[in-house]
Amino acid sequence: MMNVFVRREGLVLRETFSVASAPIQQTETVLWIDLLNPSVAEIAYISQHFTLDIPNKEEREEIEESSRYWEDSENITINTYFLMAHSKDGWDIYRTLQNETVTFLCHKNILFTIRYKEFRTFDEIQNRVLASPKKFLDGFDVLGKIFEYRIELDADLLEKAAKDMRDLRSGVFGQRYQYEELLARLAELQEFHLRLRDSLFDKRRAIMSLLKSPKGDADLKKDLTIVSKDLNSLVEFTNVNMNGLDNIQNLFSSQITIEQNKIIKFFTVVTVAFMPPTLVGTIYGMNFENMPELKWEYGYWIALVTMLISIAAPLLYFKAKKWL
Repeated sequence: MMNVFVRREGLVLRETFSVASAPIQQTETVLWIDLLNPSVAEIAYISQHFTLDIPNKEEREEIEESSRYWEDSENITINTYFLMAHSKDGWDIYRTLQNETVTFLCHKNILFTIRYKEFRTFDEIQNRVLASPKKFLDGFDVLGKIFEYRIELDADLLEKAAKDMRDLRSGVFGQRYQYEELLARLAELQEFHLRLRDSLFDKRRAIMSLLKSPKGDADLKKDLTIVSKDLNSLVEFTNVNMNGLDNIQNLFSSQITIEQNKIIKFFTVVTVAFMPPTLVGTIYGMNFENMPELKWEYGYWIALVTMLISIAAPLLYFKAKKWL
């Protein structure tokens, strides 16, 4: 599907085109062409009509810097990651987050976006373009606002993750989670921050390249400079959170070690406490004939009391030493 945004009489209008319908005319009025899940025919049509070299799927996913951003005399091509969640609430958001590649092409002040997922960012920017046409004079203005709004969403995700991380940290010693659940949530937060950092690095690289480009006006460069500063703060915040998660993992490991030590200490005390009565029972369980204690009238009771005393004595001693 192709959504084409054109300027007419001071307004921005959205029109939906298909290859079978009338071709796109008056390219000098076109502001933005958004291709959502484009077909092979639509990609071929845009490439031919605007003389564009549109990257294929393999080229879009490559991680080399030259594949993420390149520029020539007429065009700028950007492949960058946008985080996408299939769930909106609770911890499920971390389980469903994925980095999806979005392609931006700037050709003669027209912005082309190619994406295969629906993003809240694009819906919001489309509404802004239609509501405030005076703020969007060319495709570069749209591109700047897309990055600006995407960074705001990333910041919201990072704030939510920081809150959940603090809650997880308090739950380590509060015993509000089972060990398996706590470990699973810790892993989910770590994976989220890794994906977010990759996305932020990717967008920062694109924005820094745009700032160095001779294309785009002064207002765009000013907006991108602010976005770049916000990106740097988010990257720093992400690194702080990842260090905090490492600290939580260390606390979790220490707690496991403490619990294990308690169990080992308990079994050690039990073993030591039952060693003397075991020894007494072993001695008097022998079958030698010449054992004088076997003739005692109260020998059984004396042995039984001795065993009880030998159990109680170490237990009282360990309790006095506060080992129990």
